[in-house]
Amino acid sequence: MKNNLGMTVRNEVRRNTRLIGTIKYLNRETEGRIVDLSAYGVAVDLAGSFLGAAGSRVRIECEEIGSLEGTVRWMRDGRIGIEFSRNSNAAAQVTSYFRFFHKDIKPVIHR
Repeated sequence: MKNNLGMTVRNEVRRNTRLIGTIKYLNRETEGRIVDLSAYGVAVDLAGSFLGAAGSRVRIECEEIGSLEGTVRWMRDGRIGIEFSRNSNAAAQVTSYFRFFHKDIKPVIHR
């Protein structure tokens, strides 16, 4: 799906979350808070510096969801968007999280 700027965007329903996770890129780790999640991607507010760029392969580790691999699609104002790898079982892990653990929340601060 494309937005009005012609950029490809995900069309899967995004759900707000407040999960803490670790983003691993090369040999570095950065803590972050997962603020929205879908079966195909995630947005993370970073708590520290991240040296990767759009296109970087990363691993997200979160206690509630598990370990997910993906590619950084965008970076803006201390937040990054990651698209999960299609060859991983990320969609199954996210679906399981939503089925058994997720509680709907409302964002405290809007960007």
